[in-house]
Amino acid sequence: MFYRNLKNISRTLSFRLTISFSLFMGLSLSILIYFLYWSSIVLLVKETDATLDAEIKSLASQYNERGIQRLVVVIGAKVRRSKDKDMLYLLQTSAGKNIVGNVTQWPNVSFPNGEKFEFSIDINNEQIKARAQTFQLERGLNLLVGRNIKKINELRMIFLSAAIFSLVLVVIFALGNGLYISRRAAARVTEFTNVTSRIVEGNLNERVSVSRNNDEFDVLARHLNEMLARLEKLVSGVKHVSDNIAHDLRTPLTRLRNRIESLTNQASQEIKPELRVCVKEADDLLKVFSSLLRISRIESGSYAGSIERLDLNGIIHDAVDLYQATAENKLVTIVVELDEKMSLLGDKNLWFQMVANLLDNAIKYSPAHSSIAVYGETLGDKINFSIADRGSGVAVSDHDKMVERFTRLDPSRSYPGSGLGLSLVKVVVEFHKGTLRFFDNQPGLKVVVDFPVSQLT
Repeated sequence: MFYRNLKNISRTLSFRLTISFSLFMGLSLSILIYFLYWSSIVLLVKETDATLDAEIKSLASQYNERGIQRLVVVIGAKVRRSKDKDMLYLLQTSAGKNIVGNVTQWPNVSFPNGEKFEFSIDINNEQIKARAQTFQLERGLNLLVGRNIKKINELRMIFLSAAIFSLVLVVIFALGNGLYISRRAAARVTEFTNVTSRIVEGNLNERVSVSRNNDEFDVLARHLNEMLARLEKLVSGVKHVSDNIAHDLRTPLTRLRNRIESLTNQASQEIKPELRVCVKEADDLLKVFSSLLRISRIESGSYAGSIERLDLNGIIHDAVDLYQATAENKLVTIVVELDEKMSLLGDKNLWFQMVANLLDNAIKYSPAHSSIAVYGETLGDKINFSIADRGSGVAVSDHDKMVERFTRLDPSRSYPGSGLGLSLVKVVVEFHKGTLRFFDNQPGLKVVVDFPVSQLT
């Protein structure tokens, strides 16, 4: 889990920007350290070279005035006075025999005569780093004059350690800061996505919280909340208008239906069939308005149902019995397979309406001599209910369209219906905190509904 969260955070834009900025700062710090290192080391090397030049000039003066014997005496005196071995001397014959000096052997490095160079040498079991210059004197004698550069090496190590330590700190800071900033940004983004997910589910009254920081997320949240308020107002206005239309039309339509039915009893035999058709059409219109009002009430939360412990087996069998005759007339067999004693908390009327609508759709689109499978089982803390037919089926791309109001996927409109059956099924499933899914039954359509057993406790 931690690795997955870390991997998700590492993909965020804020994490990548923070790492990039930190690496840029680390590169800038490295350049600064290198500049300070170069400046300090060059200054110390110049000071060392100046000391060497002064010492060489002094020894050259002694050699030019009084010869090699005087040079030997002066070097010997300097060696005796130099206890910390800051200055290094060695006068050697062409055969490699040491005459005087505090260096026991000639450096085993290649270097141009008369130019300064650096080398390492062991003096009294101590490894010394030195900077020196050599000269060739009369009779094949060789002179080396050098200076211990221990302090320069120590400074080099200090700069190297500081550079490594600084880069490690930069990396740690970059990762830590990147994780911190990314987690904060991800938390706000998660809040946005959670709110939008609940809005997609139909809760248009959701809003994004606005903090006191007044950062870019708060600006975005305010604009999003304004948009949601406007959207909620428009949607509620449309629903209110449609509810009023459905409610206001249902009453006069009911009166019209009743008058036609009363006229049927008084009409002649020639007119009665037509009047009965009118009554049936009026009943269909009343069903449409009733479905619209029921969907609107459930979605708005104003539905005053009765929540009780339901016997799902009884409800399903009652719905099957109701549609058994319709199925037999179409030569369709309904096969029921249910677990014993399936039960949950819910509204009995809504559950019966849901099962009835699904059965009505399945029978409507099933061919003759086919079967409809009604299946239900309890899986842990969930109840799985499904109805599958063997009809022509529905394309996967149209599954989401089926639950939209007044949507009919039959282009010819040869099947009866208003396009509200599955819309009502959807709101009933959401009312019971369930999930509605569609699958290809190969051939046909399989509708699967999952309900948590304790969804309304």
